[in-house]
Amino acid sequence: MSEPRMIGNGPEEVKAGLAGHLSRLWRYGLVLTGRRDTAEDLVQATCVRALERAHQFEPGTRLDRWLFTILRSIWLNEVRSRRIRTGEGIVDAETFLTFNGAEQIEEGVLLQQVLREMQSLPETQREAIFLVYVEGLAYREAAAVLDIPIGTIMSRLAAARTTLGRLNADAAPLSHWPEAKHP
Repeated sequence: MSEPRMIGNGPEEVKAGLAGHLSRLWRYGLVLTGRRDTAEDLVQATCVRALERAHQFEPGTRLDRWLFTILRSIWLNEVRSRRIRTGEGIVDAETFLTFNGAEQIEEGVLLQQVLREMQSLPETQREAIFLVYVEGLAYREAAAVLDIPIGTIMSRLAAARTTLGRLNADAAPLSHWPEAKHP
């Protein structure tokens, strides 16, 4: 995983760096939505908002983290508005965004298989796993993207590892999980 580029002024850094993060944004969108078409729409909305608000980006900070935060915010707003449109009122996004199900997880699986398996986790655990293990953010960075305490990230990761380990008796022991970047 390469370190993010630091270019200089906010709007120029956003314009120059946005294309380099599209595949990562799409993967995060897929983790959140579970649908390719919805993930594509979410990435498009994220790009538009990032370009419109490029002046708000702080030069020298991580562009990927800022983009992930925008994408997540757009998704949560969509979930809330969808619930209101269907007459279900305002609900806590964490309560709504939970997927159940189980698929086999094997040691050494490809990223696409891992993403499929992650769909069986609750939304909050999927996001933590994605940001820390797939995107390589440090616990503190992932906590900032999700706007939660660092201890919450740690507990979500532990719960996700436990759940994924139970899905397959042959799964790699927890000690074989990739090393996450601590604060």
